[in-house]
Amino acid sequence: MDILKALSDDNRLRIINLLTKYELCVCEISTVLLMSQSNVSRHLTKLRDLKVIVFSKSAQWIHYKLSEDFIKENNFLIDYLKDIFSKNDLFITDSKKCDIYKNSNYSCKDITKDQNMVVDYINNKIKGE
Repeated sequence: MDILKALSDDNRLRIINLLTKYELCVCEISTVLLMSQSNVSRHLTKLRDLKVIVFSKSAQWIHYKLSEDFIKENNFLIDYLKDIFSKNDLFITDSKKCDIYKNSNYSCKDITKDQNMVVDYINNKIKGE
């Protein structure tokens, strides 16, 4: 039941949408979704506590991804969410923005130095499509 409560939050769904495709750190999620890092961290903690996501540490960054166990145990739910994500404009845009970021030469280091530069790059690419 707690999982359904967690999934009732649009921001958590936006995060899960990105994590269905990529392993990402807080700064990357924050940059793509234009949310504060503290807000993203709060949502990630909730999802981690429910074992929806797992994390690994690399240098100073913590990377999050969907839990393989959660996916296996909730395959129907994951398929349902992916279907919803593929039909909703907000999730589609978020996914495109994340694709643009992941296909760029930018990294967490760049975001740390100048997040606005990365956001501008993503937005310019979106407008150019």
